[in-house]
Formats: sequence, C-alpha cells, structure tokens
Amino acid sequence: MSTTTIGILGAGKVGTGVARQALKAGYRVLIAASGDPKDISLIISVMAPGAEAVTAAEAMAAADLVVLSVPLHKFRTLDPTALSGKLVLDTMNYWRDTNGDMPELDEAPSSSEMVLAHIPGARLAKSLNHIGYHELELDSRPAGAPDRRALAVASDHDDTRALVLEFVERLGFDAVDAGSLARGAAFEPGTPIFTGSYDEAGLQAELLAHAAGAEMDLTPAR
Repeated sequence: MSTTTIGILGAGKVGTGVARQALKAGYRVLIAASGDPKDISLIISVMAPGAEAVTAAEAMAAADLVVLSVPLHKFRTLDPTALSGKLVLDTMNYWRDTNGDMPELDEAPSSSEMVLAHIPGARLAKSLNHIGYHELELDSRPAGAPDRRALAVASDHDDTRALVLEFVERLGFDAVDAGSLARGAAFEPGTPIFTGSYDEAGLQAELLAHAAGAEMDLTPAR
C-alpha cells in the first residue's frame, strides 16, 4: 500500500506543522477545520503553502491517510461513518487545562483507544504525538543521518502500522514499531518517551521498559 494524499483535520500549529513536512515529502495535502474552508484559506496559504483548504468531508473522502490534529476533546465531533474503513493517524494528546475532565479515559489504556471507541470502523494508528510541532521541521533528517530522531507508531492493524511507519520515515524520522494501539500509552504525556528525544535504539529500549513495567503491574500479588 502507498499513500499519496494526506487529509489533516485541524488547521492549528500541529496540523500545519505536519502539513509542511508532508508537502516537503511530496504528498498532496488537504487541510480542514470545522467551518468553511474559506475561513482558513489565508492561514493555510501562509502556514502551509501548497496545501489545499477543504471541508472535513472532502478531506476524509479524498485522503489515503487522515490525520487527527484537533484538541482531543473534539474527538466526539468526528464522523464515525465518514471514517469507517479509513486509515487514520491520531496525533492528539490529553491536556486537562485544554480538554477538561474526560471520564472516557478511565475506560481505555490509551487516549487513542478512547478515540477508536468513537470511530470503531477506522483503522487507527498513533504517532507524531510525542514530538513538538516545531521539532517536526527542526529534527527532521535524511535517512541514515547519525543524529536522526526516532518516533514510535502503534496500531492494531498491520497494514495501517506499515503505512504510518512509511509516512513517518518520509517525514524525516526513524520509525519504530511500537506494537498494538494499547502500547501507545508508552509515549503519552508524562512518559520518558514523550518528554525525551531518542534515536532508534534508545526508543526501542524505552518501549521495552514500558512494556515490562505494564506486565509487572498486571501480575497478581502472591
């Protein structure tokens, strides 16, 4: 499978940051906000020249990969029908000051699983949430560079994970397979991966350490 068109839901700093890197990598990029595309066309022309401002429906319909870059609490506004069967990349994070209390998080090991429960027909992956939007450009390096940064990708679908791994590589990072979507908890806010910057070997070590810790937490006391 290959991706040629990226549809980004969210025209903020993260969405436009992903858009700029995707354009550099040769993708066609569509960006949508919640309203009329005309309302964001000027912002897009300045922040992500070459991207196209479209409606959310158009972005979801035309994209090979849909990128979610809106505040996490807005996941409830996503259209499950429009995203059914689509390959979707969740870049969102939970911030209490921005998102408020979200009791749904108590029922899911990771915020991405909470999102998936709302759009169960989507083939969801988690990545790009553990790098700052400004670092997407500053830290991007060509393949083989000794200081190339690594980013993790988690998904329950092998084909989705493979496609997003390729996408991350083309953005200028070493992509590391983190396993299932639940393993995405290893790079959410407050974790060493979220707060740090790692090469491929370092990131793999941190993922293994988190998995080992999670298994210990599940081991019943004797």
